[in-house]
Amino acid sequence: MDRAVDRIVIEGAHVVTVTGQEFAGGHVVVEGNRITAVGPGPAPDRAGARVVDARGCLLTPGLVNTHHHLYQWVTRGLAVDATLFEWLTTLYPVWAGIDEHAVHTGATGALAALARSGCTTTTDHHYVFPREGGDVLGAEIRAAAEVGLRFHPTRGSMDLGRSAGGLPPDHVVEDTATILAASADAVARWHDPSPDSMLRIALAPCSPFSVTGDLMRESAALARELGVRLHTHLAETADEEDFCRERFGCTPTEYVADLGWTGSDVWFAHTVHLDDAAVKTIGTSGTGVAHCPTSNGRLGAGIARVRDLLDAGARVGLGVDGAASNEGTSLLEEVKHAVLFARAVGGPTALGVRRALELGTLGGAQVLGRAAEIGSIEPGKLADLAVWRLDGPLHADVADPVAALVLGAPPPLELLLVNGRPVVEAGEVRTVDGAAVAAACADVHRTLVAKAG
Repeated sequence: MDRAVDRIVIEGAHVVTVTGQEFAGGHVVVEGNRITAVGPGPAPDRAGARVVDARGCLLTPGLVNTHHHLYQWVTRGLAVDATLFEWLTTLYPVWAGIDEHAVHTGATGALAALARSGCTTTTDHHYVFPREGGDVLGAEIRAAAEVGLRFHPTRGSMDLGRSAGGLPPDHVVEDTATILAASADAVARWHDPSPDSMLRIALAPCSPFSVTGDLMRESAALARELGVRLHTHLAETADEEDFCRERFGCTPTEYVADLGWTGSDVWFAHTVHLDDAAVKTIGTSGTGVAHCPTSNGRLGAGIARVRDLLDAGARVGLGVDGAASNEGTSLLEEVKHAVLFARAVGGPTALGVRRALELGTLGGAQVLGRAAEIGSIEPGKLADLAVWRLDGPLHADVADPVAALVLGAPPPLELLLVNGRPVVEAGEVRTVDGAAVAAACADVHRTLVAKAG
């Protein structure tokens, strides 16, 4: 990656801080990796700075992705008309063949796509660890460092195979002791709790239908002992609701709450199928939610009760989910779909365009416990910023620049700064060779499909 410029001045843009302030023709000053000034008009001091002329642009915080499966980038376009359970059973044999090379390649492709969509921070929920696959978690961590995104990967896990009543085939699950040891090792090797951190680890047993209650309980205890966060899929489909009622005699939310899985250090992916009691439990406990509208639509899972969750006090961010259930992997698209899906069921006032942008930025930062550092444009925060060009033919005559970004066609990304460093300029990722990555991803896809037979 190019060395950071010590001082960058971005001026002339419509600046949306997402804290309630907007400045038409405003400026933001970045020194090192932090924002030092934001306000109306030109910057008062440009001395020694790289000056970015952002007239005709919208400046927002970088987007924050709260749920992903990066390796799936190399398995896109399979089982496109399937339900979640059908999709999983089709793809598990393909995923069983992944290794360090496949994961590094797929993660690089997915991370570059996220960057092009304005994303500066992303999580990843990696839970497939083939016995002969090598260090697959390390492979995606290396990819994130190369692309240059702030990264919150999770050490995922599955210990409930098909022979024990779970969904995944036995050859892609691990035993509980191995998982806990590997989870502790991942935190020891990689977790950086510092305020400027580019890399934080969380623990993430996969889902109620692929892990045991013992693993959920012990993972929660381990995470709290080590001071890291907890993540899992929850209430994504009606099938999961049926599975939990038949196996445990309760709803998915009741099941995980009984295992210690609620609170400000926990976030759930999806939460589509919630009753009123579940909404209240998540809200009153301050648990986080990763809303993934595109994937939920692609798999026919349904529409999450985002307005109700927000009203109940839940912390809500956005996620693209796995690349194989969201072939576009655009976080900006999630902002748009969050608005459209909420209004489809709740009417035109269910979610405004500015609140949706907030979910994609500060909301995601709150879910990940980073709201003091990222997610809004304020002096002292880390310089994770997106500059969107809105003076082209698709956007120039849209009266509201935020509506142009959220509801219009995806605009060109003029500049993406992560930790004060340029990652995207003039719509192109500058840190990796896009053509070479695309060719490598296609090759890995062919290899995995052929290996699965």
